[in-house]
This record gives sequence, C-alpha cells and structure tokens, in this order.
Amino acid sequence: MVGAMEIYQLLPKTNCKKCGLPTCMAYAVGLLGKQKQIEECTPLIEDKKYEQKLKKLREVMAPILSSSETGLIIHDEKCFGCGNCVVACPVNVAADPTGSAIGLGPKSDKAILVVEDGVVKCLNPKECRRFGPNKILCSACTATCPSKAIEFA
Repeated sequence: MVGAMEIYQLLPKTNCKKCGLPTCMAYAVGLLGKQKQIEECTPLIEDKKYEQKLKKLREVMAPILSSSETGLIIHDEKCFGCGNCVVACPVNVAADPTGSAIGLGPKSDKAILVVEDGVVKCLNPKECRRFGPNKILCSACTATCPSKAIEFA
C-alpha cells in the first residue's frame, strides 16, 4: 500500500507553498487523501528536472485516484475470483442472507462485492461500512482475500 512518505519522496521537496499547503509533506498527505491533485504542484509539473518523478508519481497515484470514495481498490490482476470477500462482507450478508451468507453469491441489488467474469467487482461502494458519516474501519474483505487483491487507500 502506498503511504504519504512514498509520495513525498517523489515531490520536489521545496516547500514552496504554491499548492496552498505549508509543506510538501502536507501536500503528500493531501494527495493520499484525494484532497489535492497532482497538477497543484506547479514545480513538479513545470520543471523538466522533475519529469521522472512526475511520471512515477502518476503511476503510484493511479490506483488511489481510481478508487471509490471508500478508498476501495481491487487489483484485477491479482484476483482469481475465489469469492471469499463476497461471503465475508457484513453488508453483503445483511442485505442478502439467503445468497451471500451461505456462499451462493449475492442476489440483492445492495450487494457491494460480486464475482463477475472470474474477478471481484464493486457494485455499490456507498453501501460499504467505510463510507458516510457513521463509517467504521471494517476489513472483512481485505482480511479474507488470499491474493491481497483488495485494499483500502
């Protein structure tokens, strides 16, 4: 999983404040939390000497930027469709006790995770317990994934 320090290492480290924050470390945390955008670091974008760092930063940030509002990231290349996460998800089980709870796969339109074409897909990220004002740090899906295909940014 990507951390603020890894992002910070790819920044100019000038603390120029052009992004609106007092330090490059604060900006790295902002990027990780999706409150800031890469383009807000003008030295990184405009100065050719940071070209390789910018390229690497875009690669590192790609999974984070494509994740849902819950921070859920599914790595399709690692997933082999075992369905452990589907069965373990408490929201799936509560919404569909006759499908997900007994391993038959979700039949409810409120299911978060489903296996489609051999990989897990997230259908309803806003139903996740990690979303909204009463969010909790549930890790049922990540804890049961044998290939580590699911993570939260």
